[in-house]
Amino acid sequence: MTLFNWTYNELQQIGVDFTSQAEVKAYDAKQGSNSPEACRDLLEYLGVDSSHSFLEFGTATGNLTIEAAKRCQHAYGVDVSEPMLTYAQAKAEKLGVDNATFIHAGFLSYKHAAPPVDLVVTKFALHHLPDFWKVKALLNIADALKVGGRLYLEDVIFSFEPHMVQQEIEAWIDNVTKYSGFTREEFETHVRDEYSTYTWLLEKMLEQAKFIIVEKEYKSPTYASYMCEREN
Repeated sequence: MTLFNWTYNELQQIGVDFTSQAEVKAYDAKQGSNSPEACRDLLEYLGVDSSHSFLEFGTATGNLTIEAAKRCQHAYGVDVSEPMLTYAQAKAEKLGVDNATFIHAGFLSYKHAAPPVDLVVTKFALHHLPDFWKVKALLNIADALKVGGRLYLEDVIFSFEPHMVQQEIEAWIDNVTKYSGFTREEFETHVRDEYSTYTWLLEKMLEQAKFIIVEKEYKSPTYASYMCEREN
């Protein structure tokens, strides 16, 4: 994507701005849903094998990209946080994984220089973009995929009715802070300053970006996942 003065600054940090490897390590320790074990379970579900190439947007500390690299031809991990990428690269080297490439970019600025990939995954990252820019991000993802390639998208996405917003958001924050290791303030920041959207809006965006929704799951009123296929 050509960048203009009016292009959204996706490299800005919202919420915690990680500046040290100690902060990144502490964050990594709290990511139960992105533990190596959870990543292996997801890759098993996605059927990733040695014939595939893999691209992750929002790789963070690299667990999913590294686990994908262990079982596929090549894995690319993209993130806007340089400290996160430094941590992920060091982790890959420690584990002897040499077919994972980590790239400092975001949904909008990333340019896929290699052949199109078989699978793109993004978990809990797309909500950093306003809805207008989510569409551009999805178009960029489609450009990186082979025809018929798959996109797996998981995020904080709201399936509750709009008139239930106060009740559902308060219940979500109260519940999630009991077990996640994150604070109420961090989730309040998410709702106030980030850009989670409704399922019915995101599904229309996917359609406009020429994705076919093959499977969707509303995991709760505040979480959803989608398996999509790129159209011709």
